[in-house]
Amino acid sequence: MINKTFNFYCDESCHLENDHFPFMLISYVSSSYNQVKIHSRNIRALKEKYFFKGEVKWSALSKSQYPFYKELIEYFFATDLQFRAIVIDKSQLKHELFHQTHDDFYDKMYFQLLSKKIFPEYNYNIYIDIKDTHSYEKAASLMNYLNRNFVSVRTLQVIRSYESELMQLTDVLMGAIAYHLRNEKRVIAKNKIIDRIQSHCPLPITQSTPKAIEKFNLFYIDLK
Repeated sequence: MINKTFNFYCDESCHLENDHFPFMLISYVSSSYNQVKIHSRNIRALKEKYFFKGEVKWSALSKSQYPFYKELIEYFFATDLQFRAIVIDKSQLKHELFHQTHDDFYDKMYFQLLSKKIFPEYNYNIYIDIKDTHSYEKAASLMNYLNRNFVSVRTLQVIRSYESELMQLTDVLMGAIAYHLRNEKRVIAKNKIIDRIQSHCPLPITQSTPKAIEKFNLFYIDLK
């Protein structure tokens, strides 16, 4: 019997301790390994349909690009792709109380993100968006932390987001949540994309979803 393999494309937003953003998010889009090429090809075809050039990013969403982003969101919800995010209210951070650094906390939150969705009977490839020169060190630290806590993954490596359409999709979905939580309303196209996401979700995207909801799973962690 051949075990199934799944790819997780992970990204984080507002993850620095003192960046003056209220919420930290860590998230992923997951796909079965044998579907990755199909999803990547389909997203590239959407880009061609709308003459979209370059990398798909939440920060780049504008009025002229709204039709493409709308169809991208509809594609996600129509397929077997899954999204999960952990949301942390940074006003609750108490690193000194728990005798930890922010890097320690980062590993713990990634563990919370991944551990509930990793099962011993399957194989997993974890990809993390490269942010800076410390990304490789963070990936090695995370791999060690997961293994010490009995979460075994086959591959954990950093990649650049332009290399992966699914990593770019993670950025869009996560960016929508972060934007909504900051109550920003300035860009109409972004507001409309958030409305499209919300229309597919049975609960408000400002609250945790039950564990059984796998398509768009949110965990607002309480650090108190």
